Amino acid sequence: MEGSTAVASLVKLDRVSFGLFEADLNTGELWKAGFRIRLPGQPFKVLAALLARPGEVVTREELQTQVWGSNTNVDFERALAGAINKVREALGDSPENPRFIETLTKRGYRFIAPVTVLNSAATAQSELNRSKPILSEALTIPPVVPSRIAQPPANIGIAGERAVVTADRPPKDALSRREKVFAALAILFLLSTLAALVLSRKRVDRAPLRIDQLTNNTPISVGPPNMETLPTLAADGDRVFTSVDFNGVPRLSVIFTSTGEIQPLPMPNELASNSLADISRDGSKLLLRSRLSSESEQPLWVVPSAGGSALRVGGILAHDAAWMPDGNSVIYANGNDLLLIRLDSGVTKLYAHLPGRAFWLRWSLDGKILRFTLMDPITHGSSIWELAADSRKTKPLSETMIDGFSVGCGTWTADGNAFIFQASDNRTSNLWELLGSGRGSTLIQLTNGPLRYISPAAARSGSRLFFLGLSEPSGMQELVVSEHAFRPAPAFLADSNRVDYSRDGSWVAWTDNNGRLWRARSKDGSEKLQLTPSSLEVFSAHWSPDATHIALMARTRGSVWQIYTVAADGGTPERLLEELRNEADPSWSPDGRSIVFGREPDLMGKEPGPRTIQILDLASHRVMTLPGSDGLFSPRWSPDGRWIAALTLDQKDVELFDITQRRWKHLATTSAADPVWSPDSMSIFVHAYLADEEPILNISVPNGAVQVVANLSDFHNGEMANYFFGGITPTNAPLVQPRIGTGNLYTTTLDLH
Repeated sequence: MEGSTAVASLVKLDRVSFGLFEADLNTGELWKAGFRIRLPGQPFKVLAALLARPGEVVTREELQTQVWGSNTNVDFERALAGAINKVREALGDSPENPRFIETLTKRGYRFIAPVTVLNSAATAQSELNRSKPILSEALTIPPVVPSRIAQPPANIGIAGERAVVTADRPPKDALSRREKVFAALAILFLLSTLAALVLSRKRVDRAPLRIDQLTNNTPISVGPPNMETLPTLAADGDRVFTSVDFNGVPRLSVIFTSTGEIQPLPMPNELASNSLADISRDGSKLLLRSRLSSESEQPLWVVPSAGGSALRVGGILAHDAAWMPDGNSVIYANGNDLLLIRLDSGVTKLYAHLPGRAFWLRWSLDGKILRFTLMDPITHGSSIWELAADSRKTKPLSETMIDGFSVGCGTWTADGNAFIFQASDNRTSNLWELLGSGRGSTLIQLTNGPLRYISPAAARSGSRLFFLGLSEPSGMQELVVSEHAFRPAPAFLADSNRVDYSRDGSWVAWTDNNGRLWRARSKDGSEKLQLTPSSLEVFSAHWSPDATHIALMARTRGSVWQIYTVAADGGTPERLLEELRNEADPSWSPDGRSIVFGREPDLMGKEPGPRTIQILDLASHRVMTLPGSDGLFSPRWSPDGRWIAALTLDQKDVELFDITQRRWKHLATTSAADPVWSPDSMSIFVHAYLADEEPILNISVPNGAVQVVANLSDFHNGEMANYFFGGITPTNAPLVQPRIGTGNLYTTTLDLH
């Protein structure tokens, strides 16, 4: 087939790209976001063989012949498994949830991500020029989307929507009359089977969309990593508005889709840090929310879409908002309420009361339906709800529910006939399309990795859709103090998220990006053991003083965060309290008999009830509240037992409780997250995530002297936008998980017919 010839010629080309990766097939080099990834020769040959035939099954026998040769004497099965594991490790892929390489048991492997040909040698180009159809210099092979329809017989191929019979034919007149009749009947049967297959096909199985990347290495800001940070795009003609990082500082900017040019919008000081809520229907005004502090409810402002002066919307506070269809009023969310304010009079009235906090408010084209993302502060899941403008009645949009995923951030298409939204879990995020509503609705998956696709925004006319594509975290890094630079942490910690060392430094425990808890010897990663099942999502964990147990903040899917303990040598995690509200940040007393814990800040979801620091006696299970701890969270007990450090809920101050004197002391004023005590209890480390360059600070105890230990300038890759502070080593070296880039802008054209 002509298409197969074109695809087969990929193997003759120089360079191909997929996601953030680029492979040079001539030199055997693999790169990710400009950084070379080490991949040995044979694993790279396996990768090259799969890249040469994207979307196709490459059998084990074919790989053996291409990579090792047909007469090889090596243990092929073991060698192939090892090579595939090395490729997956280099790509950050997993066999359970593949984004690049899919395993087909007892058959082979298939590369399932989009592959783009970047440049080719002259001979390869001439070969391409001779193949039909003619291919451009950037040839994109669409990803493989698993079909819900049974596969057609092996001798029938599908090219687009057309069936092609490819059965081998014997020489003319070689068949008897009976054989010809049977052959004709067989072909008719196959054609009728395929016709029935095509006629019964639903739109959920249509061909993958072509996705075009509009920006390259553009640090589009996605904000701090918390459940209420929902980066927003707004489209108006040739302009897409979003937040872009300039020297580590996010600034609202306009991206011109025809040229890729980026222009930051001038803003007054009151909006030096802001988040985009909505754009007016005529494209002339932007609705912004101030973000100068970590409080969830912030002032609203109206700004011209060209930037400049700003007008505050009354005296209200909101965590999200949208223009009303008439353009004269704004609907905004505060707490669990939707409220309406008229811009001319400033009169505010209640519009609706909701069972949670609403974000991403989007009106239908006719102004009759408001759809929004509802955050559950208890379970931390999100779902899409809708409100009827005439009755003000709300209901969950059950048509968008996808088992195992949080859904939200939806947008209406320009014609109002479709609704695009994202569905996310711990590792993936993809875009889906809902056509219609109720029983007659159709749900279509639009993307299938390998990037995390988020924040869809539909063009105001036509069928174009814009969205962001984000990469996976780039791996844990450790500060090399002598070089004042971050370098990769030990390989066994590459997939870690938060790290904690035992008091003697001989053991290390960590949570990975899938929310699982592990422990190993800190020296070399030996005696590695998974301590929690995949059904339990672990946020953080801390060693007991004697290194026999680990306290963890964890939850099962759809439930509240709770505190548990688990034996360091394995066993069933034990839940310590039976509460129907979130518990957070367990930290051991120096004798191991008590655990101090707190509640969640606003940025992880508001919930009713007081937020104080409490101490649990493990023997009696009695809970005591620390006096004067109202409005504090994230407690950490010092190793020597003298102090308990905590943060204010607005994350602007670090406070210190003197165990002996039973009173609080103000330690420092700074934006702060993820406090960690030094092993000698003489200081505490915090991440000043709202400050310029996002420094990690070392605060002396008890005098409060502040020293910058590291910041964004210590990353030699200039694309670092922000990072997680994951802990410190026994030698006080910070561990961080950087976020390379942040995102790029992508577009596709929807089939709305």
